[in-house]
Amino acid sequence: MKEIVSTDWLNQNLDNPDLIILDASIAASASGKAFETFDQTIPNARRFDIKNVFSDATSAFPNTVPKPEDFERDCQKLGINQNSKIVVFDTNGVYSSPRAWWLFKVMGHNEVAVLDGGLPNWIDEGHPTVKNHLTEFYEGDFKAQYDENQVVTFEQVGANVKHPDFLVVDARSEGRFKGTAPEPRKHLQSGKIEHSVNIPFQDVLTDGKFKSTEELNAIFQEKCEGEQNLVFSCGSGLTACIVMLASRLGHGPSIKIYDGSWTEWAERNELTLPNS
Repeated sequence: MKEIVSTDWLNQNLDNPDLIILDASIAASASGKAFETFDQTIPNARRFDIKNVFSDATSAFPNTVPKPEDFERDCQKLGINQNSKIVVFDTNGVYSSPRAWWLFKVMGHNEVAVLDGGLPNWIDEGHPTVKNHLTEFYEGDFKAQYDENQVVTFEQVGANVKHPDFLVVDARSEGRFKGTAPEPRKHLQSGKIEHSVNIPFQDVLTDGKFKSTEELNAIFQEKCEGEQNLVFSCGSGLTACIVMLASRLGHGPSIKIYDGSWTEWAERNELTLPNS
């Protein structure tokens, strides 16, 4: 599958028995701003709950990648199979759906795409809707094949500060990155990881859809100067996935996320970092 699909493509494939449609919406942004709610959804969509199910509840940090065995079990409960073709969307155009897309990638399932423009574009284009998510289905046979190399740790980022090997791309706003605007998590200072660059996630989108391949390529060429070994970060590992997917569309193949992101870095940066 392509990394993103259009609403027209999805509408034409609604009857595909191998297609699983997942609603990965969240209620609010990191700043607490509530997103628009809808009383309708895409036919046969199933609820993919990032906050309460598909994150590690035992982690000290938000939106942490779940344990592979938990991800596998909860995907099976959603009726997802090994041969499923998955389309993920959200109610904010493109916001939380790339995080779900990345989770499937890191768990070894490549037949997954994000719906460009999400539910708002689906409705605007006049495609059919239903009132409720699909809740009755057979248990699936999904198997997770976790690739730990795509999940970058605090220690790895700390080592990279001392001896640069990869480039950290930060998806937060310019003000938070430069330390001139506050973090939404009030106990954290704003600022940046040394040697990182800033591509705010809003810069890769237009009206809730990804910019063209050419526009995205120009953004990454300017900020990353051809560097391909990228690691994506943000406040908590969620909007980093938007910029990472934009990079896949217009720049390079990396799907590496610093999962603790700025929340972990700001809380732990006073600790002794590795010397190697």
